[in-house]
Amino acid sequence: MAARFLSKSSSGSSLLGALGTSLVGVGSVARQTTSKLTYSDIFFQQQRTFVQMGTKLKVVDNSGAKRVMCIQALKSKKGAKLGDIIIGSVKEAQPRGKVKKGDVVYGVVVRAAMQRGRCDGSHVRFDDNAVVLVNKQGEPIGTRVFGPVPHELRKKKHVKILALAEHIA
Repeated sequence: MAARFLSKSSSGSSLLGALGTSLVGVGSVARQTTSKLTYSDIFFQQQRTFVQMGTKLKVVDNSGAKRVMCIQALKSKKGAKLGDIIIGSVKEAQPRGKVKKGDVVYGVVVRAAMQRGRCDGSHVRFDDNAVVLVNKQGEPIGTRVFGPVPHELRKKKHVKILALAEHIA
């Protein structure tokens, strides 16, 4: 039976030195191995999850808001995926925009970092989480949508957002 545990490094008392050295023991025999954690190891182990409460999203329309923090994902307790509606609070806004900082708004998730499978077997994943602000009836507040928008929004009945989009992915 193998046991793995962290020990203090003899070279110093720094936290990184302690994480780089580990002891692996089998029975009464112990051997010391050194392993360095790199940035790429940590980056590729990052888990991409739903858009949930507290997630900050980029606003990709010309409504006046720049960043929105998700307060609640509607219709799902786990979180929001592509095409789902969220309730958010405006954290950053442009001056003289249609929405102001601190406003509570509705939004449709148009880009999500979480991978989503398509019916043809391919997968779609974006680099950022982005939202388009809508009113309570589901109509967009802005008149333009920037960047790519997935065609899965058509299934969720957000055709007006697709009509305003520059590029449909």
